[in-house]
Amino acid sequence: MKRFDLNLFFLGKKVSTPVLSTSTVATSRRARSTVTATVSFAILLLCAVSAGAQCSGPGAPTTTQTQCQTAISIPGNPLRSFDISWVDSDRGLYFLGDRSNSGVDIISTKTNKFIGRASGFVGIVLNGAAVNNNLSGPDGVVSRGSCLYAGDGDSTLKVFDISNPKKPVLVNTISTGGTTRLDEMALTDDGEFLIAANNAEDPPFATLFATDEDDDCGFVTKVAKITVDPSIIPAGKGLSIEQPTWVKSTHQFIVSVPVIANNPTDPKGCNFDTGAPPVTCSGAVLLIDPDNLENPITDDFVPLVHCGPNGATVGPHSNVMVGCTPNNQPGDLETTIINAQSFKYVDVGNLTGSDEVWFDSGSGRYYTGSSAMPGGAVLGVVDGETNFLLETIPQSSASHSVAADSRRHKVFVPQVAPKNVVGAGGDVTGPTKDGLGGVGAGICGGTNGCIAVYSVPGTEDDKEEGDHGHHSDHSD
Repeated sequence: MKRFDLNLFFLGKKVSTPVLSTSTVATSRRARSTVTATVSFAILLLCAVSAGAQCSGPGAPTTTQTQCQTAISIPGNPLRSFDISWVDSDRGLYFLGDRSNSGVDIISTKTNKFIGRASGFVGIVLNGAAVNNNLSGPDGVVSRGSCLYAGDGDSTLKVFDISNPKKPVLVNTISTGGTTRLDEMALTDDGEFLIAANNAEDPPFATLFATDEDDDCGFVTKVAKITVDPSIIPAGKGLSIEQPTWVKSTHQFIVSVPVIANNPTDPKGCNFDTGAPPVTCSGAVLLIDPDNLENPITDDFVPLVHCGPNGATVGPHSNVMVGCTPNNQPGDLETTIINAQSFKYVDVGNLTGSDEVWFDSGSGRYYTGSSAMPGGAVLGVVDGETNFLLETIPQSSASHSVAADSRRHKVFVPQVAPKNVVGAGGDVTGPTKDGLGGVGAGICGGTNGCIAVYSVPGTEDDKEEGDHGHHSDHSD
């Protein structure tokens, strides 16, 4: 029986239960004096705007369990465009794909300080006044030990030795053969394989790399180009492959796919052409075993019910949260958690538009970078056992990236600078509409953007598989 048939048997009709069965002279003198006073006042005003109190406003509510603790400023250009983030809890390091500064920012999660940057990426590429996400970089980011892996806008994988995270060293650059960005990626738990998706190619594809689990960062080789049968992902329709995540219990990568053809199966068909909206076809997850590749993928996929996913992260009991978003399928108002073994699923209501998602074993909670919520971007918090939505916290308008340190009970959420600072893509949400920014400026205490640090309840160290997650939005 094909996976498709299995999925329909298990999924059936969409259910509403919240719990899985698995659980930014004088006149002249007077004139000069006036100018000086005016300039001085302007400088003071600017300082007041750009160096205000951190963790204020709607993004720092006092009634939530998840509390804004501080904000980390990033040297260089204001944050206009960033992509995925990642935490290594063992080493106490947070990484952010910072396109605004053409590098991967490295933060100490112990001190909440910027300590270094892995440079050499293409940075922001514009399409008119807007950021061209398909060509900008860095994008997807993961790490293991002293090795940092990041995708760039020119379809290359860049590998850094971060033995000294203050001075990262580029040790390898490998092309995947595409012309657009190398985006989302994931590692196996033993560090033997890395998979990375070229989401903006047409048709999209993924590349499987062999890596050195003993931290020889320069040793990275291409194993295979992974494609999907055109009956599932047809060419010329703007379809993509998004975030992979590794499920140890099934020895498979689960990969989010926003839209596939013929899902749901209906005599009248459904529309999967992103160039002719609205899209009415749902997405799926692909199942990839690096030791037993099916290429092209024909059977190893599980269709989802009214979910166009971006992010993917493994939580308790081999459950996988996928970040459904109305940017992929209009009307998608929920987030789906699916079991990687049974393919049974549950929907988390009132939470949608999630790009990167992350399970934190320290708090036992999922965290979502939900940029497409009806009322504006939020940080979503979901209980990992009950799968109930616990709380949502307002964020800057382009907030779509999130990662957590399970040992230090911290969640890191990048905030974009206001529109009057960075132009298109800047934060225009919040209670103020005066061009100084809203939610993000309150969180950051300034107008250059920042990385917000939230404290969370939790227990020490990892519990089981998970503690990692991801995204990526095809439009972020």
